[in-house]
Amino acid sequence: MPLSAPFPTLTYDAATDRPREECGVFGVRGAERAAVLTAFGLQALQHRGQEACGVTSFDNGRFHSERHLGLVADNFTDPARLDALAGNIAIGHVRYSTQGAPVLRNVQPLYADVRGGGLAIAHNGNLTNSRLLREELVSAGAIFQSTSDTEVILQLAAKSRKTKAADRLLDALKQIEGAFALVALSNDKMVGARDPLGIRPLVMGELEGAIILSSETCALDMIGARLIREVEPGEAVIISETGIQSVRYAPKTNPRPCAFEYIYFARPDSVIAGRSVYDTRKRMGRRLAEETPADIDVVVPVPDSGIAAAIGYAETIGKPFDLGIIRSHFVGRTFIQPTQAKRDLGVKRKHAANAAVLKGKRVLLIDDSIVRGTTSKKIVRMVREAGAKEVHFRSACPPITHPDFYGIDMPMREELMAAAHEPEKMRAMLECDSLGFLSVEGLYWAVCNAPRDPEKPQLADHYFTGEYPTRLADFERAVSAKDQQLSLLVDA
Repeated sequence: MPLSAPFPTLTYDAATDRPREECGVFGVRGAERAAVLTAFGLQALQHRGQEACGVTSFDNGRFHSERHLGLVADNFTDPARLDALAGNIAIGHVRYSTQGAPVLRNVQPLYADVRGGGLAIAHNGNLTNSRLLREELVSAGAIFQSTSDTEVILQLAAKSRKTKAADRLLDALKQIEGAFALVALSNDKMVGARDPLGIRPLVMGELEGAIILSSETCALDMIGARLIREVEPGEAVIISETGIQSVRYAPKTNPRPCAFEYIYFARPDSVIAGRSVYDTRKRMGRRLAEETPADIDVVVPVPDSGIAAAIGYAETIGKPFDLGIIRSHFVGRTFIQPTQAKRDLGVKRKHAANAAVLKGKRVLLIDDSIVRGTTSKKIVRMVREAGAKEVHFRSACPPITHPDFYGIDMPMREELMAAAHEPEKMRAMLECDSLGFLSVEGLYWAVCNAPRDPEKPQLADHYFTGEYPTRLADFERAVSAKDQQLSLLVDA
C-alpha cells in the first residue's frame, strides 16, 4: 500500500546517519538455569538493541524478572542476579525503542497477571494499529503502565474470554497488525509467534533437549544449539513439557521478510529464510559492481556494515579490497552529545582514515545505505583529506525514499536524501566524484535470486518502493501532535 497521508515523527540517530536498531528476543525452555543461557543469547543479539535489556524466568509457580537500562554485559554478569532468575524456562529482550521512551517502565519483558495465570512478553517489531487498540482499551477501562506498544498485547490478552493464558495470547495476536516476532511465558509454557507476513525473524533451535527461540541464528550458534526451523509467518509455537504444539492463528499468505534484515540489521553470520546474510551481502556487492562500475584503484568499505558488499564488488571488478577506514568499537554513542560540534567530533572518533591505503588512490567507498547523507559526506571529506585522488561512493541498497513503521526508526520522508534530491544533486551534496546505488531488481537478485514480483513482492521493500505490506491504521489518521502523547507520566 502506498504512503498516502501525513505521519508522526519518529526518533532517529542523526549523528551516525543509520537506521536505528530494532529489538532482539530470546527464550529457553527445558534447560537448567535457563536465565544464564538467555543472557548469553541476548549478548549475541546485542546488535539489535543497546538501550535496555531484560530477562524473565518461571520457577515453582512464580515469575522472576530483572529489567535494566544498558547493555547485557553490564547487567547480567553478576552471579547473584542470575541466581535470582530461577527456573528451567526464561525469555529475554534487548531493546531499542520505536514506540515508548527509553525508560525502565518500557523495558521488556513486560508482565501482567491475567485470568488463567501470569503472562510475560518480549516483542521485536512495531504494531501499526496499537494506538487505535489502546484508545479502545482505555475507553473500556484498561489502565496502562507503559507507553510501549507491547503492553497493548498484554491488555488484549487480559481482556480475552479464553481460560488459559496461552489461548488468551493467541486471541490477542488475531487483533494486532504490523510486524512482530515475540516470545512469551505463560506459567510453565513458552510461546513464540511471528506476524502473518514474517516481516520480523524468529527461529527455533534445540540444545540437549531444551527448546530455544531466537530472533537470529547467530544466538543459537553462541550457545551451541542446533537450528530446528524458522517459526512460520502467522504461526505460534507453544512449548511445554509435553512437546511443541504448532498453531496457525492467521491464514497462510506470501511471506515478505524485511529487506533491511539482509542489508543491515542481521549479523553477517546469521541465516534468514535459508539464506546466509553474509553471502547475500556479497551478492549485493557483485550486482552493484555490474550495475555501477567505476575506474578506481581500491575498494574500501565503510565499516562494519559495508564490508561484505565491498568484498563482492572488489572480487567482481578484480581490484584490491582494503581497509581504508578504521572504526573504533570502543567509542560511546555520539547522538547524546549536546552540540553539533561535539557530535561531529564523535563521528571522527568512530571512523579514522587509513592514509597508507588512501593516499594518491582513486578510492571507491561502499556503504550499506545512505539515509540523510550527513555521515556519508563527512566520510568522503575524511578520505579526501587523507590524500585520496578521487572518491567514488556506492550504496549496496537502493535509494531510501520512504520511512519505516515496522520497528526501524528512519527520518520522515522529507529528511531522506534520496526522497528529496535527484542522484546528481546527491552526488554534489556528498562531494564525491561519482555516486551509485544498487537497483531494486539487483536487490531481489541478491536476496531472492529472482526478479521482483510486482503482484506479490517477496520482500518488505517499502523503503525503496513506498508499497507498505500492511495497513498503517495509526498513521493514516493524520493525528495531531497532542493526540500522539501516550502518557502524562514523565520519567526522571
